[in-house]
Amino acid sequence: MNALAELWDWRRRIGELYAAVRQSPDPAAAWQHWREVRDEMFRTHPQSPLDAGARAAFGGLPCFPYDPALRLLVRLVPVADAVDDEALAGEDGIVRMRPFACTVGLGASLGGELTLYWITGYGGGAFLPFGDVTNGRETYGAGRYLLDTIKGADLGSSADGRLVLDFNFSYPPSCAYSPRWVCPLPPAANRLPRPVTAGERSASA
Repeated sequence: MNALAELWDWRRRIGELYAAVRQSPDPAAAWQHWREVRDEMFRTHPQSPLDAGARAAFGGLPCFPYDPALRLLVRLVPVADAVDDEALAGEDGIVRMRPFACTVGLGASLGGELTLYWITGYGGGAFLPFGDVTNGRETYGAGRYLLDTIKGADLGSSADGRLVLDFNFSYPPSCAYSPRWVCPLPPAANRLPRPVTAGERSASA
């Protein structure tokens, strides 16, 4: 299998994983399944973000314990007068991110709201990167991702149409695992003022 076919397989498996998460009636059990599948893919898949040496010693991705209080349902309101952000993304060149919606419903728990971005270009997709005060101490310094629908990371919506933002499923960009990756990072405006002690954490924390 060549590298592009391997990448296709990786993305298909991630899409299937998130489909299973959305269909599960038990968020904590879905999170445990998410952890197990990702650990296996990071350990064995040729498109793993880990370098070969790191894979040989890999013991699993460290995560905070599941916290049901950080599974939040939010409404979205449109962004007025949106201006595109740009980010470097290695071989992909410049990635353009258009802010298209803001959350309503995170403030009480996390002290602020977040902006969702649309990755422009062919097909496009929703993207939710964020930072918080754990960055650089307990989590990757540049922030984490929660949604990236181009790559299958989509937690769905509730029966009443609110967006599911379960921060237990947050994870760092691939550049956290190896310098061979270049990733779009969370804009400064998407930094939360409170710690998000959920999701993947740094191995050294």
